[in-house]
Amino acid sequence: MDRTDLKILAILQEDASIPVAEIAKRVNLSQTPCWRRIQKLEAAGVITGRVALLDPEAIGAGITVFVEVETGDHSAEWLARFADEVRAMPEVMEVYRMAGDVDYLLRIAVGSMTAFDDFYKRLIGAVPLKNVTSRFAMERVKSTTAYPLPEPAPRPAR
Repeated sequence: MDRTDLKILAILQEDASIPVAEIAKRVNLSQTPCWRRIQKLEAAGVITGRVALLDPEAIGAGITVFVEVETGDHSAEWLARFADEVRAMPEVMEVYRMAGDVDYLLRIAVGSMTAFDDFYKRLIGAVPLKNVTSRFAMERVKSTTAYPLPEPAPRPAR
């Protein structure tokens, strides 16, 4: 990826609905080469999708809970079953396998304590777990979907 690709990615991470003509203008390209670069980045798997980001409060999912899971079973079979179960739970926004004393960290979005309790009961009933700890977010201080991009390589001196 060159400097122009990185600029395109930065623009798209901020607002993927910007027309290609506007992106092209911002990166000093004509529209067709800009569109080709975007298509190339998609084909290479750098751009994995384009989505609308929603306000969780507005859709009734304003409570964020981080759930730490410890398991006594680290077999491939247990992991496959656990992964299938959490993928099927719509409240689960993200799942990470962790290093350290916690095996998995889940980010959950729900609208009420009752909804979380229902989720919790389904989670502990789905697969054997050693320990589950829930931590409720009081305030979202920062939230972004934009990854930090590498600094472009300096242009060679002429």
